[in-house]
Amino acid sequence: MPNSESAKKRLRQSETRRLQNKAKRSAVRTQIKKVREAVAAGDIAKAEEEYAVATKRLDKAGASNLFHPNKAARHKSRLSKLIKSAKTAS
Repeated sequence: MPNSESAKKRLRQSETRRLQNKAKRSAVRTQIKKVREAVAAGDIAKAEEEYAVATKRLDKAGASNLFHPNKAARHKSRLSKLIKSAKTAS
């Protein structure tokens, strides 16, 4: 339990930030799932739309160190590859 005023404030700040980070991380993961589900359903047009949104969210997450920038790039690359292979398959 924090004793000083500054420690109490830091506790409040860290709790707020933790919840914000959790929500943002969840939103990114949900967007990635939407891309994968669209590809699995064979809806390439929807997958590309969802990919555009996912790319933006991943870039923001990488820039703000929510995810490591390389992790964000890896996700983008793999999703792009998935969509490309689904296009050639159909």
